[in-house]
Amino acid sequence: MADDQAKQANNQQQQAEQQFIIERIYIKDVSFESPNSPDVFTQEWEPDTTLNLNTQVNPLGDDHYEVELHVSVSVKNKEGKTSFLVEVVQAGAFLIKGYPQEQLGHLLASYCPSNLFPYVREVISSLVSKGSFPEMHLSPINFDALYAQRLQEEQAQAQAQNPQGDANGQKLDA
Repeated sequence: MADDQAKQANNQQQQAEQQFIIERIYIKDVSFESPNSPDVFTQEWEPDTTLNLNTQVNPLGDDHYEVELHVSVSVKNKEGKTSFLVEVVQAGAFLIKGYPQEQLGHLLASYCPSNLFPYVREVISSLVSKGSFPEMHLSPINFDALYAQRLQEEQAQAQAQNPQGDANGQKLDA
């Protein structure tokens, strides 16, 4: 009973020390190109869209992190010529304190990009519209699923490098 109370008090103290604060959200880099204008406006609109998405975490020290969400959207017409290319780096400065390493990884790789995505989505929509193209609204992205998929890929890769091996990489016979 006393052990349960000590664990509960320890959990409450740890939760009280945990902090997650969005300090700032900002555009770090932005680019819009329409290399084949005005010719693309005279053709039938049959877009072929490619979306690339990456994140980058930059530790700033003292429990501060910068998280960058890199999004690139390329749209080509039916002849394969680029109609437009939008590249945006949406970033945020975050204070994340008191979390265990596993939770910190999840916050930085999933939760922070989830907070940044609506901002980058609006920037892309605005730029495409100002480029005189039909509205573009990016679909929501499940960053939790992407994070889980990345963890599975890392585990599979680690197992492939050391199948049924011991700590020294020696294969163990069953």
